[in-house]
Amino acid sequence: MRLVIAKCSVDYVGRLSAHLPPATRLLMVKADGSVSIHADDRAYKPLNWMSPPCRLEEAPGVWRVVNKAGEELRITLEEIFQDTSYELGVDPGLRKDGVEAHLQELLAANPETLGDGYTLVRREYMTAIGPVDLLCRDANQGTVAVEVKRRGEIDGVEQLTRYLELLNRDPLLAPVAGVFAAQEIKPQARVLATDRGIRCVVVDYDRLRGIERDELTLF
Repeated sequence: MRLVIAKCSVDYVGRLSAHLPPATRLLMVKADGSVSIHADDRAYKPLNWMSPPCRLEEAPGVWRVVNKAGEELRITLEEIFQDTSYELGVDPGLRKDGVEAHLQELLAANPETLGDGYTLVRREYMTAIGPVDLLCRDANQGTVAVEVKRRGEIDGVEQLTRYLELLNRDPLLAPVAGVFAAQEIKPQARVLATDRGIRCVVVDYDRLRGIERDELTLF
């Protein structure tokens, strides 16, 4: 990973145009080729970015990041304060807690919970950026990537989005749909998932375990 702190302006030219005026920012270049621009006040979300596959072309005072569609992220460097590279190695991935891991196991054994006619292809389907929790087929034999969380939040949707971008480049799998499955899904995560064409499924963990609820329900 390469980390550059610099005073820069940024222009995005593609399906839409965007401009960031000069300011001191963090530029992050990852081993997968992605480039993202960060401020100091937006948590993990970048101001702008280019997802792989893309190429970085460096010239004095300017970076051009171009993807396969010809869209361009142009970074004009006024002053570089730090330019450092680190070799992070292979990440072991997120370790799920007991409930989340068991929920994934139960959904793998009962994929029809996710949709009528769903069948399991594989648990922990490995990709270059980590394992997809469940890879399934729907009733029409379409490929579906499923991200399983105990509590569904925006970061889980972002994670599934990255998997979908990668899987949809594989002609043997594409088109790949996405399902975000959790015991509880936050409203903001649901809005983001819907905007990206990802279907949300709220899972009843107790029912999957075969445990009837003590409280009364209307249905």
